[in-house]
Amino acid sequence: MSTRVHVDSEIGPLRRIIVHRPDEGIARISPRRAGELLFDDIVHLPQMQAEHDVFRKVLEAFVGPENVLETQQLLQEAIETDEETKAWMIERVIDYEELPSFYKPKLEVLDATELAETLITGYHKKEDLILFDPIPNFIFTRDLAAVVNDHVIITRAAKEARFRENFLTRLIFWSHPIFRGMREEGRLINLNHVDEFPPSRRGEVVSIEGGDIMILNRDYLLIGCSERTNAHAIHSLARVLFERQVVKNVVQINIPKDRSYMHIDTIFTQIHRHHVVAYKPIVVDGLSSNVEVLRHNGTSSFYHSIRDFLTNEINPNMEFILSGKGISPYQEREQWTDGCNLVAVKPGVALTYDRNPYTEEAFRESGYRILHANDFLAGIEAGTLDPDKLEMTIITLPSNELSRARGGSHCMTCPVERM
Repeated sequence: MSTRVHVDSEIGPLRRIIVHRPDEGIARISPRRAGELLFDDIVHLPQMQAEHDVFRKVLEAFVGPENVLETQQLLQEAIETDEETKAWMIERVIDYEELPSFYKPKLEVLDATELAETLITGYHKKEDLILFDPIPNFIFTRDLAAVVNDHVIITRAAKEARFRENFLTRLIFWSHPIFRGMREEGRLINLNHVDEFPPSRRGEVVSIEGGDIMILNRDYLLIGCSERTNAHAIHSLARVLFERQVVKNVVQINIPKDRSYMHIDTIFTQIHRHHVVAYKPIVVDGLSSNVEVLRHNGTSSFYHSIRDFLTNEINPNMEFILSGKGISPYQEREQWTDGCNLVAVKPGVALTYDRNPYTEEAFRESGYRILHANDFLAGIEAGTLDPDKLEMTIITLPSNELSRARGGSHCMTCPVERM
């Protein structure tokens, strides 16, 4: 099992990635509680799982099945490391979820596989018992952690509905064999460590989610200041990153604090050296947004738009492929259905949903081929398509149910290794 963990761009050839298949807990979300659990709609789970399975098969075609890591499997393997870890985790979960003490032996008798499933879904199969709420947003593994060069930032969610996700993520990165060496070498940065990341003098707690974190190159880390990530957290993290010499620049991207743009990856993602997919009103026009560059030497710079920052400091030749072709109402519709939220598997090859026709037209006009995931997989099976030779291609994913959760392919992936 490889223990190399390194990401220094959004577009370098992908080697290993963490995903989470939609689990049974999602099928227990009622319309009344969907908003409370941060899910925009109730979904048909079997169809959602089938769509996610296609997504996973596409990733596997590029990196190999062994390199698409599943959070439930990682959690199971972390629990299996030793009985002390399992006992500690059960104590913490009972305390956090405020469960009666008589539930403790019910959890202790579960093996690692059963316990991992129960912790994620909230459902104890052996007892036919609902112990606690599901964590439906666990499918958005991008938000759990971010690899920045050779360090891992374990994030801290803004909303209580995601706190158990943070807890399970800490366990994985603290105990799993892949990441244990990083802990011993001091390459884990845990934003949940209140001594290192205390509240501000005004009482603001640290909150950063991974959808607001992008590393464009080894020197530039972008962090969105959004509905889910606050400025206190960005400045606190920048201080630690500069002290450890992880990056030279932390870029605070200020965007509207609105559910429609909950993270910066809902309004732009990079898919090629010269191409960013973007929502025009905010990224290009600078509507209610600006950029502050914090530098390791204590200086800073300011830009009135994300476009100005990218073209001045990252790539003067950067081009912007606009969701909905930058035309209303299509740009608003297709930003909402994750037209800007793509994950690159290598420069110029990226995955997106199959429901944004105007954005697809913008891709074609920029020189990209559109290939549906089912056709891509059929070509692989027939031997007529080699993923290693694929260039300038957007692979579109089935998305009738996946898109209801309000997160695209970038949200559903946590890269742990890129070349």
